[in-house]
Amino acid sequence: QVQLVESGGGLVQPGGSLRLSCAASGTFFSTNVMAWYRQAPGKQRELVARLIGGGSTNYADSVRGRFTISRDNAKKTVYLQMNSLEPEDTAVYYCNMNLLIIGSGSVDYWGQGTSVTVSS
Repeated sequence: QVQLVESGGGLVQPGGSLRLSCAASGTFFSTNVMAWYRQAPGKQRELVARLIGGGSTNYADSVRGRFTISRDNAKKTVYLQMNSLEPEDTAVYYCNMNLLIIGSGSVDYWGQGTSVTVSS
């Protein structure tokens, strides 16, 4: 059974940086998509950044140029480097992976969420 475990959230001042990590445990054949979403209080969950299997990336307009998504295939881990953080980035961040599971096809998995608070 696949599980995603996130780490790296916390409290940071405006202008600061954080790096989120999401490690997958369990057995899967390949990774189709790795992504980060976030949900601020009272708002819907939104896509922050996405990394597709071939290596192409997509970013929300609000984070483009400040956030970078990357992966380490050997560690089955996806990262989100967040720079120049703003109070508007405060949210719970969720890792998402769409994985190819032998016998099951493509399956979506979610992490438990990690809280990021940007405040002075």
